[in-house]
Amino acid sequence: MLTERQQELLDFLRVYQRQQGVMPSTRDIQLHFGFASQTAAMSHLKALERKGVIRRLAGKARAVVFPEVMERETVDIPIFGLIPAGFTADNPEHSDGNLTLDLRTMGLSPRSKPFALKVRGDSMTGAHIIQGDYVILEQRDPRPKDIVAASWTGKQPSSGTLWTTASLSSAPRTPPTPT
Repeated sequence: MLTERQQELLDFLRVYQRQQGVMPSTRDIQLHFGFASQTAAMSHLKALERKGVIRRLAGKARAVVFPEVMERETVDIPIFGLIPAGFTADNPEHSDGNLTLDLRTMGLSPRSKPFALKVRGDSMTGAHIIQGDYVILEQRDPRPKDIVAASWTGKQPSSGTLWTTASLSSAPRTPPTPT
């Protein structure tokens, strides 16, 4: 059972993380609640940890996690450059960073070797894929209705290739612009 203040802090942690994408620092907690010091913020975090509603990871800043998140099966997926949505791009073989994702949420097998590419261009907006998005890819045979990124030897890469049960066909996913 949490005290009223502990519940307020727990709610603050969840809202802050959802809005900012990271957990608040002890300074953020101190300022939000008007605590006299960061030590007071730490004491409240320790109380929440003792009650099992958060976990703190030793030696890391802002390292507060919710236990339900710790139970997820996550994987760091390397980002390998850009994928053109309408134009070609050189996609280097070195990683530009990582995205950490829950495998089950993404529908991926632990054995798959997924990777990410950042979208450049706007030919896929009809499929709700826009410039700046990250697309998660894995090397496998396409299934019916999959949107795939493909490159044929000697040909330019093609995004938006649609696999149907009959054939492969290149199909940009941008609605026509009215003239």
